[in-house]
This record gives sequence, structure tokens and C-alpha cells, in this order.
Amino acid sequence: MGPYQKYEMDKGKEAKNPSPGSPGKDIPRTSIMGKAEASDPPKKGVIRMIAGGPTNRDSQKARKAQVREAYGTTVKEIIDVEPTNDAPLIQFDQEEHREPRIPDSDALVITILLANYEIELVFVDSDSSIDILFGETYDQMQLGDVPLERVDTLLYGFVGEVVHPRGMISLPPTLGTFPLRKTCLLRFLVVDIPSAYNIILGGPTLNAFRAIISTYHMKIKFPVVRGVGEAQANILQARRCYVEAIKRGKRRVLEEVSSEGNSNK
Repeated sequence: MGPYQKYEMDKGKEAKNPSPGSPGKDIPRTSIMGKAEASDPPKKGVIRMIAGGPTNRDSQKARKAQVREAYGTTVKEIIDVEPTNDAPLIQFDQEEHREPRIPDSDALVITILLANYEIELVFVDSDSSIDILFGETYDQMQLGDVPLERVDTLLYGFVGEVVHPRGMISLPPTLGTFPLRKTCLLRFLVVDIPSAYNIILGGPTLNAFRAIISTYHMKIKFPVVRGVGEAQANILQARRCYVEAIKRGKRRVLEEVSSEGNSNK
């Protein structure tokens, strides 16, 4: 990725009269906090510490219907996207690149606000087809009043394992800092897997926020009402997560070797 990039984001035609609170929709802070946003809302606390899954449909029949819909709407989507002159300009300058970074391959790990919790160790993974909330983090958030939807679709991609999700939940993550921040209502898959991260933000979040990633600058940017918001990665946290992931992987290998040894006796 080059030292200077510039992206023009075209808004296209917005859906008429979208229903408030629909997953993936940009929702105003007034609908979450009950009053107009003036500053940072009070936080309950700070929480520190992929393919598959029901991206939109949770049955084989529904997923086949989704594929058919994609074929039928491709042409219409291309026609409906019309460039506009008032779209915000999103760009990354050389001055935003933080030096030094060796090795130059850190994961994009950010901090977000979710259900009035400041959550660190959030991994932004554009290759993940779904947003993931890990079980330990979910338990710490104490969201007992928010029901989990049943999920029958299995999740693949975690060290080759097949994962049975605990359920699906709709939550409003907030990215950026006041006043250049944005909140969308999204669906998270809750899984009980040990992880160095608290949350994985995948394609659904990036699309909902219309976000642009720059791993060279270690940040993401997205359009907001007043201009362009951004979330800066924490390189120190990213490297700590990497070390923790290596430790977990080694423990897992040792446990499997020990298990195989005992079974052969």
C-alpha cells in the first residue's frame, strides 16, 4: 500500500424511509441515549482482556434464496449507484503513518464503545464474513436483558475447528471520537472460544460504517455527518494480542500431544 491514498466515497441513493434500528443502519445517538448527544456518554466500564456463520440467513433454503437474490439485483444495484458531489473525501496522508513499525505487519486492533462499555482489543478483520463477540466478553458486559437469538448455522475458520455459536445478538457499536463518531446497529455472533481479542469486526461492520481501512497508516476512516471519523489502531495492544495468541497456540499443541500420548498407552 502506497504512502498516499485518496478515496472518493459515493453515497448513491439511500433507501427511502428506512426503518429505525434496523441492523446495519447508521442510527443517531438520540435513539440510543434518549437525548441529543453533547459529549461522551457515561461508561459502565472498560473491558480488556473468519468464514462461516449466519451472515444474513440461518438455513440452507434461506441461503440459497439469498444467492438467487444477489443474481437478480446485481444489475439494479449498478444502475442505482450514482456519484454525488457532496460525498465526504476520505484520504490518508504520509504524516499519518506512525514510525517506526518493525515488523510492518501488525494487526488492526482498536477500541470501541459498545452498550456503554469501552471495549479494547477489538480486531478489525476485513476477511471475516461476520462480526464476532467472544463469550467471555459477552459475560462481562452483563447483557441479560438483551435476548440471544438461536443460531443453527455452524462457524468455520478457527484453527480448523467447527464452532457451535451460543447465539446472535443485536448491539450498537460506536466508532470514532466525539464529535466525529458514528453508531450503527449490528448483529454479533456470540461464540465460546478462548481468544486474545474481545471482538472481531468483520465485513458487516465495515460495510455498515462505509469504512476504509489502511493497514499502512494503522487506522480506519468512515463518513459522518460532520465530515470524516476515524479509529486509530493501538500497536502495543496488537502486539500483546499476537504474543498471547502464540502462547495459546503452543498450549493447545501441547495439550493435543499429551492427549494423543495418553490414548496410545
